[in-house]
Amino acid sequence: MYRVSPFVRHFGLALLAGIAVATLWLTLSPASYYDAIEWRLAELPLPLWLAPFPLALTPVNIVSDGLMALFLFFIAKELWEAIRLDRGALTGRRGGLPLGAMLGGWIGAVLVWLISGALVETAMETPPGAGWPVPLGSDVVLCYLVGRLIFGNGHPALHLLLLITIANDIAGLIVLGLAYPASGLRLVWLGLTLAAVAVAWFGFARLARSDLTERDHRRAFALWPYAVAGVVSWLGVVLAGLPGALGLLPLVPVIPHADRAFGLFAEAEEFLHDPLNRLAHLLVKPLALVLFLFGLTRGGVDVVALSPTTASVLAALWIGKPLGVLLGAMAAARLFGFALPQGVQRRDLLVIAILTGMGFTVPVLALDSALPGGAMAEAARLGLVLSLLAGGAAFVTARLIRPR
Repeated sequence: MYRVSPFVRHFGLALLAGIAVATLWLTLSPASYYDAIEWRLAELPLPLWLAPFPLALTPVNIVSDGLMALFLFFIAKELWEAIRLDRGALTGRRGGLPLGAMLGGWIGAVLVWLISGALVETAMETPPGAGWPVPLGSDVVLCYLVGRLIFGNGHPALHLLLLITIANDIAGLIVLGLAYPASGLRLVWLGLTLAAVAVAWFGFARLARSDLTERDHRRAFALWPYAVAGVVSWLGVVLAGLPGALGLLPLVPVIPHADRAFGLFAEAEEFLHDPLNRLAHLLVKPLALVLFLFGLTRGGVDVVALSPTTASVLAALWIGKPLGVLLGAMAAARLFGFALPQGVQRRDLLVIAILTGMGFTVPVLALDSALPGGAMAEAARLGLVLSLLAGGAAFVTARLIRPR
């Protein structure tokens, strides 16, 4: 089996380092921590027809809505190649079982969230069922970090885990944006995004073919048109009221790419020179810094914020999602005949299900939109960080069920 590039491990370590520094800073000096991450760098006096609420640039929203768009672009590229390219991990019937596992995990997580919220009072001002998108996402890099220790770098179970967690994060953020738009949906602005995609395709990407001239080759394989289109696409998504982290995703399908997939984050992709892979390679080093900054600005945990909301988060991620992943995968196998990937055993699926209970990046992005701020959001953030302990549970489970 193919090997996953080591930079994914570096991403996970950078994210954990950011969380650790943020938690230490918050514990020692809460006031200075919040002053730093919420510091208003600039005020944007935009007209009402452009933005219904005053906008301010702060480290938190620059990282969450701006820089994290680069990370979502990076992982969306892998998901798109798995779906679209020859030998992709999700082509044909290969995608049935991962899709069933993802949908089952969503159903399980949301059901447990709703039941937990109905049984335990969280906040009086919160409507029933609020916050249900929080447990939809997983954590690609941290799940990979623990999964690699359990399965090894080339094990097919690790690749199934990456498929499920990437799909969880991207689809979960889309659902969040539609269910809890930041300032009301203004979908007409998506016309700006569509225009950027159209110009990138018809003006440049469409020229990429085997018989193109040298002039067309330079035009189709230049990177600057896709960078400019990315800025315009991101602006359209933000003005439409959707999470800025989704802003670059519409461009992924139109950027010229390789003819066949080599696997998720495969080391072989480092030798490809198509525009999509070149853009991904340019992002590798900056993304380690982006994930550190994300952990720093969004990972500060108030260790005394424990409340019923913390329990709801943990129940949804530790009980609802793993059970849903298992039942969803079994239903896909039994009802529709989808098989486990070659080399993946049922005991591996159990470990994968437990690992999907680790939720941080996209669930943290959901906090501001899906939950009221203050104590409830801090309690949910504590639950998300505690959910990372599912990695230890998966490690122990893997050792217990290992065949003798």
